[in-house]
Amino acid sequence: MPSEKVEFVGAFGDALSAKLDWPEGEIKSWVLFAHGFSIGKDLRPVRTISKTLVDDGYAMMRFDFTGLGESGGNFSNTNFTSNCADLRNAASFLRNNHRAPCVLIGHSFGGTAALKVADEIPECKAVATIGSPCDTTHIVHQFADQLEEIEEEGEAKVLLGGRPFVIKEQFLDDIGNYDIASEIADLDRALMIFHSPQDVVVGIENAAHIYGKARHPKSFVSLDGADHLLLKQPRDAEYVAHVLAAWAHRYI
Repeated sequence: MPSEKVEFVGAFGDALSAKLDWPEGEIKSWVLFAHGFSIGKDLRPVRTISKTLVDDGYAMMRFDFTGLGESGGNFSNTNFTSNCADLRNAASFLRNNHRAPCVLIGHSFGGTAALKVADEIPECKAVATIGSPCDTTHIVHQFADQLEEIEEEGEAKVLLGGRPFVIKEQFLDDIGNYDIASEIADLDRALMIFHSPQDVVVGIENAAHIYGKARHPKSFVSLDGADHLLLKQPRDAEYVAHVLAAWAHRYI
């Protein structure tokens, strides 16, 4: 599949790294993917979803949030607000250089950002979340044992996915400013929720909460047996992409 590595400006003015993948023939629509907290655009399931969608005629943009992967910037200065700005800027890049995304996909914390930003992208008709929290404060459980240190010292080094990251107090202050439940209730887009009942990172109750708050049209697909990152079985990421491609076609 044709691919291109590009850069665009992130929330703090840093150069963010992105990959564009598209089919050989006619493009059905552009899809924008937001990865999960502290992960990156090149995680195998993200690449699998991209390739599967491209094989189905969609074009895909996946990028690294500020301070992650190949993107510039300092991760410790980022927060939910900057993630949302990165996502909006990615959509603007597509609008200015190709075509604005008709579909947003967000994995984990990236899905929460997609729920927040979707209404700000007029061309977006559909949103899909994969293992996403129903609120911004859910992320705190990943470093709950160091909250006191963060509050007393202003920051702390935490392990996320086995890698060290610095989390600052400003991150905690920022996530407390959002009411994602009201954002979901006001979401004027078709919504698809993917979640595994066995997800031990973001519990299945988050999917139930998102589904309960959202308007129709909304759909839920259970990823039975899948882990949070969709790494255990490659077919899980392929399944997500195939279902998503068929569902999104109705709205593009």
